[in-house]
Amino acid sequence: MDWKAMLAFSAPLAVGLAAIGSGLGIGKAVGSAMEAMGRQPEAAGKIQTAMIIGAAFIEALTIYVFIVFIMANGKLG
Repeated sequence: MDWKAMLAFSAPLAVGLAAIGSGLGIGKAVGSAMEAMGRQPEAAGKIQTAMIIGAAFIEALTIYVFIVFIMANGKLG
C-alpha cells in the first residue's frame, strides 16, 4: 500500500471524525448553556456570549480539518 492509497483512505475518515467530535462538543456546550440559563436567567446574556464563542472555536477545528483534507486531496491528483 503506497502513501497515496493511505492518504485517500485516511483523509475522509479524519473529516468524519472531526465532524462527529464537533457535533458532540457543540451539543454538550449548548446543553450545558441551556441548563445554566434555566438555573440563572439573569446571567443568560453572559452565558450565551460564552457559548457562542466556544461554539466558534469548536467549529474552527472542523474547518481546519476540512481545509487540510482539501489540501491533501490535491496531492492525490
